[in-house]
Amino acid sequence: MDWYISVLKKFAVFDGRARRKEYWMFTLFNIIAIVLLMIVEGIIGTGGILGFVYMLAVILPSIGVSIRRLHDTNRSGWFLLFVLIPFIGGFIVLYFMILDGTPGANKFGENPKGV
Repeated sequence: MDWYISVLKKFAVFDGRARRKEYWMFTLFNIIAIVLLMIVEGIIGTGGILGFVYMLAVILPSIGVSIRRLHDTNRSGWFLLFVLIPFIGGFIVLYFMILDGTPGANKFGENPKGV
């Protein structure tokens, strides 16, 4: 839960680096929250409005942590636009998110692992 809260606190921070754990824990919590919201909406029949509001609330933090994650692999945040490439763009970005970060400092800052 701390990983999720820390990303929300840095909701508009697009510089620096984010570890894989920070990115994937935030992503996991978002998936869990969306599934729970879908279940609740199915029960009460709100037509998806709760999920829509939640996704609007976390879009900026999601973009921020994704850009910081790309910075950790020594790539510009503009690489996130690869998701717009049909069929393969999402897989390319997924590959970048899975990669280990650059050891030591890179042009985007110090190693967040502290190693």
